[in-house]
Amino acid sequence: MTTDEFSKSVDIGLKLSQRIYYGKEGPPLRAPIPATMMKCPTLRSQCSSVSSFRLRDKHHPTGPMVYAMISDPDVVDNPDIRSYQPHVHGRCNPPALIPLHMHGVSMDIECCLDTAFVTVTGAWRVHCVTASACCSCRIAVPMGEQGSILDVDVETTNRSYFTKLITRDDEQDMDRVTNAKDGFMMKRNTYTLKIPKVEGGSIIHVKVRWSQKMLYQGDEFRLIVPFTFPSYVLPLENTESKIEKVSLNVNSGTETMITCRYASHPLKEVQQQTGEASFLYEDEVLKWSSQDFYFAYSVCSSEITGGLLVQHPPLYDFDQRDMFCFYLFPGTNKDNKVSYSKEVIFLLDISGSMRDTPLEKSRYAITASLSKLNHGDLFNIIAFNGDVQLFSSSLELATEDTITNATEWMWENLVAEGGTNLMLPLKQAVDMFGKTGGSIPLIILITDGTVENERDICSMIKCSLVDGRVNSPRICTFGIGSYCNHYFLQMLAYIGRGYYDAAHDVDSIGDRMQRLLDNALTPMLANVTLDALEDLESYELYPSCIPDLLSGSPLIVSGRYQGKFPDFVKARGLSADLSTKVIDIKVRKITDIHLDRVCARMEVDVLTAHAWLDQNTHMEKKVAKLSLQRGVPSEYTRMILAQQNKVKSTLISLLRDKKCPKPMNQKMICLRNVSVGFGNLRATAENLPPGAENVKLNEAIKIVMKAASSCCGFMASCACCRCLMQAWSRVRNDQCTLAITQLCTALACLECLDCCCELCDSCIDLCQ
Repeated sequence: MTTDEFSKSVDIGLKLSQRIYYGKEGPPLRAPIPATMMKCPTLRSQCSSVSSFRLRDKHHPTGPMVYAMISDPDVVDNPDIRSYQPHVHGRCNPPALIPLHMHGVSMDIECCLDTAFVTVTGAWRVHCVTASACCSCRIAVPMGEQGSILDVDVETTNRSYFTKLITRDDEQDMDRVTNAKDGFMMKRNTYTLKIPKVEGGSIIHVKVRWSQKMLYQGDEFRLIVPFTFPSYVLPLENTESKIEKVSLNVNSGTETMITCRYASHPLKEVQQQTGEASFLYEDEVLKWSSQDFYFAYSVCSSEITGGLLVQHPPLYDFDQRDMFCFYLFPGTNKDNKVSYSKEVIFLLDISGSMRDTPLEKSRYAITASLSKLNHGDLFNIIAFNGDVQLFSSSLELATEDTITNATEWMWENLVAEGGTNLMLPLKQAVDMFGKTGGSIPLIILITDGTVENERDICSMIKCSLVDGRVNSPRICTFGIGSYCNHYFLQMLAYIGRGYYDAAHDVDSIGDRMQRLLDNALTPMLANVTLDALEDLESYELYPSCIPDLLSGSPLIVSGRYQGKFPDFVKARGLSADLSTKVIDIKVRKITDIHLDRVCARMEVDVLTAHAWLDQNTHMEKKVAKLSLQRGVPSEYTRMILAQQNKVKSTLISLLRDKKCPKPMNQKMICLRNVSVGFGNLRATAENLPPGAENVKLNEAIKIVMKAASSCCGFMASCACCRCLMQAWSRVRNDQCTLAITQLCTALACLECLDCCCELCDSCIDLCQ
């Protein structure tokens, strides 16, 4: 489901909710929209009277939301006050989404170093479905910077649901697991999940947890969590108090006091001590939060500061080596007037899939970055598809005239067409750098595709590096969409002591790319080393090469070790004047921060990139174990939704133990993989643009539905198995009953029943 489709379904759902009668004191009852019109292009155009961009902005969730999925408009009514509703012919295809009324919300946030763990708990009432009917409910969870869903728990009147991770082997062994095409990421980092069979008038309790990164700018960490709720989720009844609560705990990992710079909500400081602070906001409100939660705090001075945190592993950890986390915060560094001399080469993908928005925003970002180069810096631009186009045959001085010429060259000559060949332009970029001198060579790669020889490219880059010298090429990579191999791009960045970022949808390309380029062009400390590592018995570092410290990003690496760290260690690096800077780092044994949770996402990504590069099955199993243990999704695990019927409380607690494999009354549905994958060679070869996978899915559904309609005649033309079964039930013939059963089984093989489930909640049991 694309963002546009989601927003249109919500728009139709809001119009459909006008059928609901709230009594004499409620909003007036308005004429319902004929559902037969909802399937035709005419009504679609009427419902989309505003532009798709405005509609997307208006109805995309800006806070955790729950929607009633309405396929049959006749079930839309007030569950408490029945009213006369004219019969509506037809179905909503796709289902309309009516935002449910929210009756309570609380948010708990734990901030550790640069990672925030967010838990939102809320209660929503199915206020728009008659008490005699059921509907599916769609949960939508927008997350902040680099958000990663961890788990979802749902309680309804008769059932409870929770997510958990399983390995591929577990998936094959489980006989109660069914596949589903749900539990996926929409644009704007929004996770969505469907919960079936929720009774009209009931309360659905949802608890969702995710992790996200905090932005760093100047000397501040900035946390932004989507927490804006539209007015139509406010219950109309005034009998219940509406409580809004936010609890925030910050543990910076440092020994300095935390200074709150700004907060969007009226937080009250509950506790403050060295490196830690707690805040609380709780109030009875007339309306829910109308702005995102924003919090900014400072922990460091103008100078570069750092620390080394060590911790024993948890008892259940499969790896019993001790853990450590090394960090450096750049600070403001206002007194440092000297900047590095840089040699920068932009590698820009101009294959056919980069047409329109990706190429346009990439050119804007490169143009802005060129204007920020210092006098004396050198640069070049290499555009590649099947061939290579160079702005210049050699590096050029970053003068005003040269930058103007480069900008004009990009806009006049670079056209998105052809295939993708990355090896040749990378070789040319590496060979173009000077091998001596005090400049830092930097390659910035921007691409949206996958190539066949990615492992050979990594080997070539490894051979091109000069260990321990400042003139080793740094590599920063930026991936666009889901067709590029993001683990290949991460591995290139690890090898080149650089950084990686990605925009999984075209809407976020501009901001994310500009942030990466700005940080990459402002190094503060190069060739960072930690001398105490060599004195340990053994150690494993994630990533294996410590990247440079940049002005707009904290440097954080983690690892495992055997041996003992001294009380103080020294971190070394090269300053802009090529002198060696030494920073004294205090080693702290901690118990109040769970390093295994804080570093989990980074470690899973690093190990997955290595497993891909080496094609190492042992490493894949290690990633799977780490994923299960830390609760972080990975490429080698699957998230499932477990459903269980309500039973006695003692048995419920037993069933909710996620180590319990298969309770007798539990159904398990495999959800979509929310990881980024290893690229798509076929899509790259066909020059499919980012986001085309959603179009392909919808087109496939339409093809199946068209085929089903041709085969099933008038009964299947409404695309509803219930209608088909009701019509056939009038035929008093056992052989006919057997025939229709076989037909439904055949349609299930064609995934027709998955489509029908979206239209008729009564088919859910049949599909499962």
